[in-house]
Amino acid sequence: MIGRPKLVLASGSPRRVTLINQAGIEPDALRPANVDETPRRGELPRACANRLARAKAEVALDLVRADEELQGAYILAADTVVAVGRRILPKPELVDDASECLRLLSGREHRVLTAVAIKFEARADLVVSESRVRFCDLAEPELQAYVESGEPTDKAGAYAIQGRAAAFVTELHGSYSGIMGLPLYETAQLIRKFGS
Repeated sequence: MIGRPKLVLASGSPRRVTLINQAGIEPDALRPANVDETPRRGELPRACANRLARAKAEVALDLVRADEELQGAYILAADTVVAVGRRILPKPELVDDASECLRLLSGREHRVLTAVAIKFEARADLVVSESRVRFCDLAEPELQAYVESGEPTDKAGAYAIQGRAAAFVTELHGSYSGIMGLPLYETAQLIRKFGS
């Protein structure tokens, strides 16, 4: 193989693509990995993020094996979990679920864990970025206006920190890019470690 191996991002998320490009990394291909993201009964937030990132990497690897042009590529996958204590918040599809998540986040601190998995041939590794975010007290009209904007739909914890929800954040400790869905420092270190 001449030059570096190809890099496949196991995601179709525009946010993750933008973030990885921001770090000066251009994936050779995107192979969104469709996995059931439902937490297992009693599963803790960190374990859930780790399991899902690994599962996405495995699914993408299977897709890549069927593509001659991507043989021997690195697979990079990530999963983000938002948690209040041990409770994992969903990626809501429904307005009521989004409202419930935001009421839970209102006026308190929560954790955002993004696990990043990399696979290359028989090698695999994983890192987790954990950030803490505190929201202001959300008045019901403010909360409902945000939900009606459509932004919370399909976002972990029902918010996008790079969007309108930035106005709710009173404190942030950790990785801003990790909260968005791909911690750039950790991701760049993993890719470097694997020699890509």
